Order: sequence, then structure tokens, then C-alpha cells
Amino acid sequence: MALPSELHPRLARLVHARSTAALGTLHGGAPYVSMVPYAIAADGSGFLIHVSTLAAHTRDMLADARVSLLVAETEGGEKSPLGLERVSVQATAEQVAADAAALPAYRAAYLARFPDAEQMFGFADFSIFLIRPLSARFVAGFGQAHSLSAESLTKILRR
Repeated sequence: MALPSELHPRLARLVHARSTAALGTLHGGAPYVSMVPYAIAADGSGFLIHVSTLAAHTRDMLADARVSLLVAETEGGEKSPLGLERVSVQATAEQVAADAAALPAYRAAYLARFPDAEQMFGFADFSIFLIRPLSARFVAGFGQAHSLSAESLTKILRR
């Protein structure tokens, strides 16, 4: 079942308002979860992370590109944790080559969100990965779960 159109703005607001996600990788065949800051590619093609090869999640993505991202609404207030909006994205991680045509646009998108990361672009062990969605599951609140295709999520991510 497709995500009802009235929920598109809520999902877009969630992923554009948050700046960190839980990144799930396969670490020696076992699940491993870490936290990563992310930006969104301007064309909506996916989430951009800038990571070091010193990090376990980077080595994991290089060994097995299958990943998952979880972006969740902030806890607090009177809202039950069960009712928090969240999206879980099944994806593949693609390391962006230093000579890739898309790299300047990805870098600009990342730095627009995290200007203090500029210095890390000078470190040889850091690179951008495009987390390209395959499918997603958006929970708009308690009992309101909806599956999305990669194409649907791309349209929602695009600004």
C-alpha cells in the first residue's frame, strides 16, 4: 500500500528536520548500529554521510553495501515513545569516488547542513557515501505504519 499523499509532508519534514540517523551495517555478518550525521542529496537520490575509514561502520559498508537507516522524531514532551514518527530505510551504501561528477553537489549539500565539517574534507581517510534507498517503512504514529518504494521516497526527499 502506498503512503497516503497527506503524509508526504510529514515524512519530508521528519527527514529534513533531523540531522542524525542510526546506521545499521553488517559487522562480520552480525548487526551493528552506529550514529551518523546525514544530509540529503538535492535530487532526492539518497542520504549523504561523510565517514572515516577508521570507523567500523565504514569498513562494514565497504565489505557489504547492505545497510539500513533509522531516522526518528525527538523524544520528549507528552508524546508516547510508541507514537514517535520514524522512518526505517533499507538501502545500499555507495562510496562516492573522488573524481565522481556528483561529488561537488554532494559535498555542498553536506556542508550546507554541517558547515563545521569543512576541515574533515581535507582528511584522506574521509569520504562521502550515498545511502541509496531500496524501500522504506514510515511510522506516522502508533498503528500508522506505511511501506514506500525507493521511487516514492526519492520524490519525498527531493526539495
